[in-house]
Amino acid sequence: MTIVYDDRDGETSDVPVRRIRFTINGAKKVAEVEPRLLLSHLIRRGVGLTGTHMGCDTTNCGACTVLVDGKAVKSCTMLAVQVNGREITTVEGLATASELHPLQEGFSDEHGLQCGF
Repeated sequence: MTIVYDDRDGETSDVPVRRIRFTINGAKKVAEVEPRLLLSHLIRRGVGLTGTHMGCDTTNCGACTVLVDGKAVKSCTMLAVQVNGREITTVEGLATASELHPLQEGFSDEHGLQCGF
């Protein structure tokens, strides 16, 4: 994950980062993240998976829901450092190349909106 900081005319400041290791949709990853980074931002910006959405910014809608070690969590309320050593599954990891997961089929069949609004 690339992190860019403002150049303060030669001033150096140590921005704390943590190295984390995790598996996402079966792929092993290593990232250096700020301790305050949300899991949803790591997934979208760091890993580049855009199926996890930030819908409401209040944790009510569930658009950011992912599975962490098989348990559904709202990734906008979890810090990225909390997934160190854990397995994440996003909506992109549910289906195979040839068919949709039953959850995805349900959204398609019923014209569902991910955030529920």
